[in-house]
Amino acid sequence: MSVLLFGVSHRSAPVEVLERLAVSDHDRPKLVDDLLSSRAISEAMLVSTCNRVEIYAVVDAFHPALEAVGAVLGDHSGMTINEMTRHAYVRYSEAAVEHLFTVAAGLDSMVVGEQQILGQIRNAYLNADANKSAGRVLHELAQQALRVGKRVHAETGIDRAGASVVSVALHRAKAVGAQMRRAVVVGAGAMGGLATAQLAREGVTDLVVVNRTVDNAEHLAGNVRANHGISVRGVGLDQLPSVMATADIVVTCTGSIGAVVSVGEVHSALATRTSKSPLVICDLGLPRNVDPAAARLPGVHIVDIEGLRGDSETQAAENDTLAARGIVAAELADYLTHQRQAEVTPTVAALRQRAADVVEAEILRLETRLPELDDPQRDEVAKTVRRVVDKLLHAPTVRVKQLASTPNGDHYAEALRELFELKPGAAEAVSAPDHLASDQLGDFSSDPIGDRPINQADK
Repeated sequence: MSVLLFGVSHRSAPVEVLERLAVSDHDRPKLVDDLLSSRAISEAMLVSTCNRVEIYAVVDAFHPALEAVGAVLGDHSGMTINEMTRHAYVRYSEAAVEHLFTVAAGLDSMVVGEQQILGQIRNAYLNADANKSAGRVLHELAQQALRVGKRVHAETGIDRAGASVVSVALHRAKAVGAQMRRAVVVGAGAMGGLATAQLAREGVTDLVVVNRTVDNAEHLAGNVRANHGISVRGVGLDQLPSVMATADIVVTCTGSIGAVVSVGEVHSALATRTSKSPLVICDLGLPRNVDPAAARLPGVHIVDIEGLRGDSETQAAENDTLAARGIVAAELADYLTHQRQAEVTPTVAALRQRAADVVEAEILRLETRLPELDDPQRDEVAKTVRRVVDKLLHAPTVRVKQLASTPNGDHYAEALRELFELKPGAAEAVSAPDHLASDQLGDFSSDPIGDRPINQADK
């Protein structure tokens, strides 16, 4: 079984394509179920953020699984396979693992070093776990990816050298004349929480959180008030035009499909606006939260995801980036070594079981032929035979585990199975990993690797 990755991101696709492929939390379970309905896919995890949509699938055949993934995403987005593959990347086996580790480290983000991606990977894994779409392979892969990301942020300065998408957007907003006194945040999710905290640090003294569910807006407002001591309140979407009319800056960051802020609502806000400064809207949603036509209204400036591409502030310092890549490479090598050794474990277990069965059969035969042996003699003979077998098996079983960690190491286990006519039961021999411990599930506050055209991917 190998890992197949099919993905699109800000590196490979324009915002329009990312919007069409975006997967909401509501739609995620259905897409995963559709993936698992394919015989070629046994496990699946879907990572969907404002900058990427990636499917990680455990497969036993490359091409049938790729076709299944393409069909599911095609049905969801209304795009043909040809339309998707012009902007998609496919990675297989080791390259898929390397990519996930790189993403978790923040090296593939629009803002290099941002930490939010760790929480997004964690949520994707928890969803897969809850939906029972993650088995042994994805459990181990996702947990290791989270550990890689935490280690990179703990041991390098990549998160200090980089910045969040929110901070870069706010810097751009100030550059076009936005004041930082009164602000509106549309969305009370994880990105909304990040936006409110960053706005408070920027000196905003009056803040309004707008959300479809007023209780959620008020809950986030209460947290901001307690942590930053500024004036903040939560309201529903029906009050959006009135609160925008008095705002210096608006940050939208919802996961809604379709525009949350219409051109009419922006026009209504402008009609009652008294400030002479521009109304700057940072649209950080994907799909877009703000009707693009609003950018054509006089006195309105929109900063969006597309406009943040290539911003110099989104690049981490070179030394920290190199250090992070070194950690990813080392962790990848350790992970692959562990996986190769785990794959040979059932073969070693089967060989030892075969030897134990032979020993027991021969001891029983000895007891039949020499019934006059007393119990102490019988026990000593049995111990001697078992010691001989254990010593004969020790070197080859240790050596085959060592060789398994080398390239093409699976060939040695295959030879062992052929020589001794073994049929190892992997499910019984290898136990499933433990779920994430509580500390691994806590808060997690650049070049593509292994890209290849789909028609040239390894089988």
